[in-house]
Amino acid sequence: MDAFELLAHPVRLRVVHAMRGGRELTTAELCDRIRDVSKATVYRHVDLLAAGGVLEVALERRVRGAVERRYRLRRDRAGINTDTANSLSLDDHRSAFAAALAVLTAEFTAYLDRDTADPVADLVGYRQHAVWLSPGELHGMIDGMREAIAPHLANEPSPDRTQYLISPILFPVEAPPTETGTDNTATGSQSPGPCS
Repeated sequence: MDAFELLAHPVRLRVVHAMRGGRELTTAELCDRIRDVSKATVYRHVDLLAAGGVLEVALERRVRGAVERRYRLRRDRAGINTDTANSLSLDDHRSAFAAALAVLTAEFTAYLDRDTADPVADLVGYRQHAVWLSPGELHGMIDGMREAIAPHLANEPSPDRTQYLISPILFPVEAPPTETGTDNTATGSQSPGPCS
């Protein structure tokens, strides 16, 4: 199974998210984290990620006669490289997008199901903005997002840190206007909702 096939699956993506930040977790601990998925399914997907080199065994020990493995994420294998991205078909992109949306829905539902869920206090955000960008402006915005997010990707869990799922999604929804002087004043439309 190639990197795209490994990572374009909702359960495997959730395992990857759970392992971020230098965590070393057993499959049982992952099952506790991903409670809406059966244990057998989580075990199967952890095995696939380990076989594909996305997870590696950090520690093995015997527990009540069985071997318990603690896994860690191989950050160098937990993404799609440029060559793979360039080789994807439109249907591959459609499948990957559907997997990403399934992960967002499942993780958000799991969050809301917690007794402690407080979207306002937790600064939950899900607004959408429609903006007109030139190619240079688009690249500048992407670079700015990378500069804002990248330094935090290596953060490890600590008592003062909560793990947040950040999902920048962008794609063109309308082609450039064909006539000059078009009124583009509505450049920041937002979806309704209390959160930013």
